[in-house]
Amino acid sequence: MDFTIRNAKKEDMPQVLHLINELAVFEKEPDAVEVTLADLENDGFGTQPAFHCFVAEADKKVEGIALVYNRYSTWKGKIIHLEDLIVSQKMRGSGMGTALLDEVVKYGHNKGVKRINWEVIDWNEPAIAFYEKKGANVMRDWDVVQLDEAGIKTYIEKLNI
Repeated sequence: MDFTIRNAKKEDMPQVLHLINELAVFEKEPDAVEVTLADLENDGFGTQPAFHCFVAEADKKVEGIALVYNRYSTWKGKIIHLEDLIVSQKMRGSGMGTALLDEVVKYGHNKGVKRINWEVIDWNEPAIAFYEKKGANVMRDWDVVQLDEAGIKTYIEKLNI
């Protein structure tokens, strides 16, 4: 099946949100998605976009996305973070994931970044193999650390003691 990779438009966000929810189901966290369509539209296409998104389109339907944003490394300088690379179930194995990753790497190269970061869940062996085949270093000796919204609130409450 033929597909094209392009920069996302605001009008693509309903389909982008659908893929985000599809990923959450795949990663066994179907109720974890809190981002709304309004969030994606405002945060991606407002006066100061928080992210850049590429979409893969087949038959006028968004079947894949790669969402990135700027970060800064104290060791390297400018980097970008690939938050998610998602390909719909029916398009896996079509080359769409490679085409999206290619676009992210070109984007990072054109921005002059020193590194592109992303995470992969430890049980997703096909994704790990895919990234390693592309030359990525899957650093299994690092742990992801997060402070979620409830954790932030609790932290702040403890500061006000």
